[in-house]
Amino acid sequence: MVLGKVKSLTISFDCLNDSNVPVYSSGDTVSGRVNLEVTGEIRVKSLKIHARGHAKVRWTESRNAGSNTAYTQNYTEEVEYFNHKDILIGYERDDDNSEEGFNTIPSGRHEYAFSFELPQTPLATSFEGRHGSVRYWVKAELHRPWLLPVKLKKEFTVFEHIDINTPSLLSPQAGTKEKTLCCWFCTSGPISLSAKIERKGYTPGESIQIFAEIENCSSRMVVPKAAIYQTQAFYAKGKMKEVKQLVANLRGDSLSSGKTETWNGKLLKIPPVSPSILDCSIIRVEYSLMVYVDIPGAMDLFLNLPLVIGTIPLHPFGSRTSSVSSQCSMNMNWLGLSLPERPEEHAVRIACIFFLQHHPVMQKWSQRNKGGTIWLQ
Repeated sequence: MVLGKVKSLTISFDCLNDSNVPVYSSGDTVSGRVNLEVTGEIRVKSLKIHARGHAKVRWTESRNAGSNTAYTQNYTEEVEYFNHKDILIGYERDDDNSEEGFNTIPSGRHEYAFSFELPQTPLATSFEGRHGSVRYWVKAELHRPWLLPVKLKKEFTVFEHIDINTPSLLSPQAGTKEKTLCCWFCTSGPISLSAKIERKGYTPGESIQIFAEIENCSSRMVVPKAAIYQTQAFYAKGKMKEVKQLVANLRGDSLSSGKTETWNGKLLKIPPVSPSILDCSIIRVEYSLMVYVDIPGAMDLFLNLPLVIGTIPLHPFGSRTSSVSSQCSMNMNWLGLSLPERPEEHAVRIACIFFLQHHPVMQKWSQRNKGGTIWLQ
């Protein structure tokens, strides 16, 4: 790619965590610099930035309109969270090719600071799904007379924090079910399942303690199992597209007729997954724990216990104070090293760094953002 005297155009963010990934939350100030290096003096019409955050869904479905007639129906929807524009050099011009009013930039490296505030209203957490995404980015555009503009886009991450220390997420989840197997005119004894977990809210990296009792009074050999599922729901034009995928699972011992098995806190670890997304109108990400009995030759007996995957982990020292809760607005202090950390702040920091370092979505983000994306238009 020939950029003339423009050797490089990059974007750097001021607030970076230990993983070198810019992370913000609603109400935070996003600041950084556009870095420009030129090998000789250039004339510039303007250097602009454009920051945007939006959720977008898209999928297609095949339709049959009659005999030998088929067509594809597109479903798309978008929600914009913010849209900010600023001019760092120059100004908006009616005559792009006018020879007057250009700015001259000498050879060398130059930095141009930018800053904008994210909305105070809740933002959806950054997400990459099967049929949609939530993305936040800053784009820089360098406009020169009689030349194509040089553009660079760089994404940043937004977490809309979910504090699992709230009463609704600390409440235990439990259920009981029973199933009787029938074969023609013969009825065997029931299979019963009771399961309980300590709370509804967890964070990635935690292990769920499962308490369960499985009684097999049937004539078949059965196997108790448990699994965490993620459900992605996408909404557009009054329709919904759902994707359900396995996150983690475990298997108990086979249970013969007349036997009972008890799980006294069997552990199922939550891998690095995206936090739940509950406040976006077009994308919803939910989790559940399924405890079930695998019955050969019959429908499984199962219990679904809802989960919420949060970003602020369980506080080990009782209820959180209002000062701690206010810290959840982040302002990036939870990833900083300049101030001594209280135990709860350290827990928030560790949980979020764990997600940033291990989650495949963030690995894709890192690949997509390596050095930014520069293109000509």
